[in-house]
Parts: sequence; structure tokens; C-alpha cells
Amino acid sequence: MKFISFRQGGTARWGVLRDDGAVIDLSDAGFGSTLRQAIAADLLGAAGTRAEQETPAGQVEDVELDSPLPDAGKLLAVGANYSDHAAEMNRDVGGDPQFFIRLPSSVVAHGAPILKPFVSDHLDYEGELAIVIGKPGRHIAIEDAKDHIAGYTIFNDGTVRDYQQVSLPVGKNFKASGSIGPWFVPAADISFPLTLETRVNGEVRQHNTTDNFTFGPARLIEYASRFTRLEPGDIIASGTPAGVGARRDPPAWLKAGDTLEVEISQIGILRNGIVNEPA
Repeated sequence: MKFISFRQGGTARWGVLRDDGAVIDLSDAGFGSTLRQAIAADLLGAAGTRAEQETPAGQVEDVELDSPLPDAGKLLAVGANYSDHAAEMNRDVGGDPQFFIRLPSSVVAHGAPILKPFVSDHLDYEGELAIVIGKPGRHIAIEDAKDHIAGYTIFNDGTVRDYQQVSLPVGKNFKASGSIGPWFVPAADISFPLTLETRVNGEVRQHNTTDNFTFGPARLIEYASRFTRLEPGDIIASGTPAGVGARRDPPAWLKAGDTLEVEISQIGILRNGIVNEPA
């Protein structure tokens, strides 16, 4: 089942997107005013059942898709979590995941434009699986970690490489440089492994499966919960495979007019166009 957050008539709403493109609005159905609230209350199953009985509020083309969790509390990301990407970037991963933090302003929704910064021509893509936390916790044991997963969405960890070389947090947090969406799929509807593919203007740039994670979702949750309390609606972007633009010969940076797609099996396609940031 696909859960979405969206805007209709300028108002923030949430609900379910049916396979026929119909949008079921659940904002006032008693499960919470946001998808994050429904996740925190463990009401996704009941919300899905209710959606099967409701009259559609319209079609998906009649609404503006938002980030699946626009009110997410934390956006954590992991570097070099595929061995082939670690090798192409000359990174020594070591024995623990390498986390960093992204600001909400650095990420846009499916269909919204990604900004190529006017101060850099080195905007790169990184297609990733994103884990959505459903159950709060601190110091979560690895054997219990899967119980804390609400579901999954798609993430593009857009990176400004020349600035990243000076400061990782800066290179990862340019305004509107990354993207997330288009929807959230509950963990119960997902079976691993998943296949990830990133395309630029239809050309395949990345292709891999989650079987090749260095650290799987449970390990990422276990480690992240050591340094922060994970809350419902928090998001962990799980790292990208090889094939980034920085390591192509010559480097293939994103530019205005490009279309970026990240597709993950059983979830869907995250699609964004690239535009120049106004100077």
C-alpha cells in the first residue's frame, strides 16, 4: 500500500494512493492529522482498511505530492554503505556505519525541482533506500531493530562534491539538492532484497541490490540509536551503490534540464528535474 502526503487547494493532507491513481484522503478519518502521527500511533493497518471503504478525493494528478513525511523529526544518512561505492570513492568504511545529518531544507519532494547551486557545477546524485522509523527507542538491540521499522521510501542524497571535499556537512546540505518520495510503503508490504536503479535522462548510472549493503537496516538502527533516540517518522537514508557521477570518466555532473530517476523495486520511482538556482 502506498501512503502519501500531499497538498490540495493549498492545504496539507495525507492518505493512500490506490493503484488506479485515486487519492484517498485520511486526514480527518481519526488516525491523526499527518502520516507521521498515524505511524506513531501504529494505525497504518487500520488506516489502510479504512482507505478501501472511502470515496476518492480525486486523482493523483489533481494533487501536489509532498515529501512522504514533511514533518519528519530527523533525517540521518549513511555514507559508503555499499562496498563498490566505498571503493570508487577511496573510502575506508571500517567496522561501523558512517552517519551524517541532512537538513530538511536540503530535500524536496517527488516532482519538485532540484537546484543546481550557482556556486558549483559539481552536483551529483546518490540513489538510496530510506528507512522510516515507526517505534521509538534508544540503545536498540540489533535483534529488535526490525520491530522499529515502519516502512520504506526512496531517497536521492544529492551532493555538491567540491564543497563535500572541504566539509561533508556542507556538501550534503545545499538547499533543495536532494529529494525523497514519492510515497511511503509499509514494511509488511516489502520483501528483501530490493533492486535499486538510478537513471539520468534515461541512462542507467547505478544498479545494485540491497543484498550488497555493508550494514543492513537493523545494524543501522542499532548504531544510530546509540547516539540519538529514534522517533516515529525519523528517516535513515541507507547509502548508495557505485556509479556516481564523480567517478565517471569524464565526471558526469547534473545540470539544468536533466531528469533524475531513482527506482526501487516494490516501491516505485522518485523523479525530479534539475534547474539552475537563481543567482
